[in-house]
Amino acid sequence: SHLMDLPTCELHRLGEISDLVTSVRLSRIRKEKLALALKNEGYIPKLLQLFQVCENAKNTEGLHFLFDIVRGILYLDKAILFEVMFSDQCILDVVGCLEYDPCLAQPRWHREFLTKAAKLQEIIPIRDPELRQKIRQTSRAQYIQAIILPNPSDFEEGFLSTLNSFISSSKEEILHGLQKDEEFLPEVFAQLTNEATAGEQRCELMKFFKEFCAFSFTLPEKRDELLLTLAKLGILPTLEMLMGMDDLQVRSAATDILSYLVEFSPAMVQEFVMQEAHQSENDTQLIIEVIEQMICSPDPDFGGDNQLMEILRALIDPEKMLAIASNLEVFEFLDIFYDRYIHVLTAPLSADTSEEWYETGNDNFDFFPFKGPYTLFFLVVNYQTAEILASVLELLSFCVERHKYHMKIYIINKDLLRRTLVLMKSKHKFLALCALRFMRRIIGLKDELYNRYITLGNLFEPVVNAVLDNRNRCNLLKSALMELFEFIRMEDIQFLIAHIVENFSDALESVKYIHTFQGLKTKYEQEKHQQNEKLS
Repeated sequence: SHLMDLPTCELHRLGEISDLVTSVRLSRIRKEKLALALKNEGYIPKLLQLFQVCENAKNTEGLHFLFDIVRGILYLDKAILFEVMFSDQCILDVVGCLEYDPCLAQPRWHREFLTKAAKLQEIIPIRDPELRQKIRQTSRAQYIQAIILPNPSDFEEGFLSTLNSFISSSKEEILHGLQKDEEFLPEVFAQLTNEATAGEQRCELMKFFKEFCAFSFTLPEKRDELLLTLAKLGILPTLEMLMGMDDLQVRSAATDILSYLVEFSPAMVQEFVMQEAHQSENDTQLIIEVIEQMICSPDPDFGGDNQLMEILRALIDPEKMLAIASNLEVFEFLDIFYDRYIHVLTAPLSADTSEEWYETGNDNFDFFPFKGPYTLFFLVVNYQTAEILASVLELLSFCVERHKYHMKIYIINKDLLRRTLVLMKSKHKFLALCALRFMRRIIGLKDELYNRYITLGNLFEPVVNAVLDNRNRCNLLKSALMELFEFIRMEDIQFLIAHIVENFSDALESVKYIHTFQGLKTKYEQEKHQQNEKLS
């Protein structure tokens, strides 16, 4: 059909060209016609020549028009135009036009960023010149995509879908080219593990490798082949080493990559962890690195990381282990985990905490008396530490359900529940909730040995105290406390009902208006009556 007529590419007609480009956005047919006309008439290079004229003459009005024109052409979302605009001849002038946004008081510095980034990008030498050119073009396309995207509320369905496809297909070509180069990935691993590699270089290399893995694993047809290659190169021992480094960015990238592996190839990671567990002479182990990163990180944004918690949860999940191991092998692994690893996880809870409580008047800190080997000092729980403790308790609650036999022995031998319930008095209510949830999981198993441990240790005392402290409040902690007692009543756990009524009925008189406690007393009296009738 007849192509669109374009105004002559002259300075005094830039306003007219801008109006034309922005007017076609809502018409698919007009967008197609405009794109073909721009391509056929070699219009884009002519516009970029005008850009150089306007910039040299400091023609602000012309530069603002050119910003609207170039952004409008990119919004046409046509591959035939991308090839021209992202070429070496045009790219810097295209980006230059995007520096002069009329909404900004000062122009941006996109060209300076791109030229500097281009110099820093080649961390590992790329021997294929075509591949190097494709990498450069793709990085520029990604940069342009980032700076031209409007607010999310302005998006229409399928907005810039061709640009997204252009970038994705370019990335696939790059990955294919890198994987064909048999020396490339071994060189990456060699530099990552080499002690002589400079810190900044290793950091940049890890950023690249993380992006490489993140995109590669989204391609199902290439994933298995890549995972096999990475396994042969020793990806897991390498990540274990990198997670132990001081550089936070390196550790964070290594954690991200490990997270991808746990998601896409859990069997490979499980097998490695189980093999390491049987090699007792190996001091640094991946599972210990994950735990220590979670509970010992000095960085306030890194401690108690949910990502690390999910990785650890996946590594110790017996159901996932059964995909690669027998029941006996899983049981042996759990033996090793509870013998050598769990003390690292429970370290924040493992001190002999006193029953006393010290208030400081500071809403940001809790002070727990903490008995060390030689003296009594205070465990200071600030918000970051509280988050770490909450993450630990979440994992221990998971262990209560999934490792019933091993966890029961550990909790009773170490008196872990008593130490956990000290946190019920925390000013951080989410931490108090986590401590209560840990006890709720234990009671939910309705295990006679657990129930005897709880009653003999009088472990309901801090829970009842929490009920009394929150009796005049309406909050999540109070609701969770009521749910715990209601569960005991509904499930008719007589052993616990008798313990609660016989030891705490006087204390709970002040909350007798709560039906749950009246119900517990009624259950207790009914059971007593039945027993007396049997005796009679």
